Amino acid sequence: MKKFMEEFKVFIMRGNVIDLAVGVIIGGAFQAIINSLVNDVIMPLISLLTGGIDFTNWFIQLSGSEKYATLAAAQEAGVSVLAYGNFIAAIFNFLIMAFVIFCLVKTINNVNAKRKPAEEEAPTTKKCPYCQSEIDINATRCPHCTSELN
Repeated sequence: MKKFMEEFKVFIMRGNVIDLAVGVIIGGAFQAIINSLVNDVIMPLISLLTGGIDFTNWFIQLSGSEKYATLAAAQEAGVSVLAYGNFIAAIFNFLIMAFVIFCLVKTINNVNAKRKPAEEEAPTTKKCPYCQSEIDINATRCPHCTSELN
């Protein structure tokens, strides 16, 4: 059991496991922000542009003879419904979330591209044109084949 716990400790402390855990936690927090953006800002604007259409109340009643005005009323009555409006809203949420993430990644990539690339170090060696040995950049004669270099 002690060896098992040691192996588990080594596994859990590896960098990629910790990075994954941090990514999942930040992803959950980011999801809350995106959900708020979609539900509290964008969907009301879409509703305003479409004349007050509320996708969440689009449903097909599969059982029962009484007709219900809202999805919540039908579900409260225990009627089987096909809530395709919720599916449409979920598609909108996905597309908006994907667009926001795309814009975020594009912005980060643009910022990284504008950073000045690190200057390359000047070479300290060169190849002898005769024997192809690696020699000091300032050499005037190859130490391997004794050829005179220009």
